[in-house]
Amino acid sequence: MWNFSISRSLGLMARTAPFIALRIAIYFGMVIAYVLVTSTGAGIGWGIGGLGDENFRANSIFIGGLLGFCMTAGALYLMREYILYVVKAGHIAVLVELLDGRPLPDNQGQIQYARGIVANRFAEASVLFAVDQLIKGVLTAITGLVQGIAAFLPLPGLDQLMSLIRAFLRIAVGFIDEVMLAYIIRTRSPNPWQSAQSALVLYGQNAGTMLRNAAFLTVIVYGLSIAVFLVMLAPAAALLYWIPGGWTSGGFLLALIFAWAVKAALIEPFAITCMMQVFFRTIEGQSPNPEWEAKLSQLSGKFRKLKENAGLAAAA
Repeated sequence: MWNFSISRSLGLMARTAPFIALRIAIYFGMVIAYVLVTSTGAGIGWGIGGLGDENFRANSIFIGGLLGFCMTAGALYLMREYILYVVKAGHIAVLVELLDGRPLPDNQGQIQYARGIVANRFAEASVLFAVDQLIKGVLTAITGLVQGIAAFLPLPGLDQLMSLIRAFLRIAVGFIDEVMLAYIIRTRSPNPWQSAQSALVLYGQNAGTMLRNAAFLTVIVYGLSIAVFLVMLAPAAALLYWIPGGWTSGGFLLALIFAWAVKAALIEPFAITCMMQVFFRTIEGQSPNPEWEAKLSQLSGKFRKLKENAGLAAAA
């Protein structure tokens, strides 16, 4: 069925409670930012709308709320490197230590300790972000290769099945890029580009096992996320009822944002912990296969870029 332990993943999450609390503070802070700025924009629109008729006011409220929402989304987009560096990579660093059976220091805070580990692997947030983007590109190429192999199978109705598989795999791959970062941190290599290259080759060698487990986790993660969304629809609509003009149509959007926050703060780290278990157990005793390295070099320009950066870092 699957190759991870749900109970162990939950136990590891409990042991990284400071990071779970940090994730909750950050992602639910984002939800609050969306509500406050969107409602402020709608309120300004309501005030400006007083200069015209009811139709003009309704349009002003909508435009004001939309501008507030977009401004918040833009500001949070600019924070993505910081969140990856401090929150996601830091949490992964602590999980790696615990999975490998190393105790965390008692005389240092968990978040501060993790920040030191990440800084040793990636000198700057921009380096981590660049490595992560290249990893995502190569993972997409590997997934495309798996789809291409399946397309040659002589099965009836395969075209319809493959369209469903493509959509499913695109979602599943989203849990794997952070597992590649976990490998980089685990190897303690001074050359993160080289470690990323090795991680991707090892992933390619074991893509079937990884994608099968990612598929199970995709169902779990999005099933829970949809449940949170449905539960939050009514309170979200009630909250937005108090926005000037009764902008209750935004209840759907707020419930969606809240579900995303729960997914990012609580559900995703659980899935990544499960995938880390699978990857580390699967590659134990393996070495990167030169044939797979050659295949990825031919398949993906981003993999070739990783190799180029690895060479430059080694020569520096």
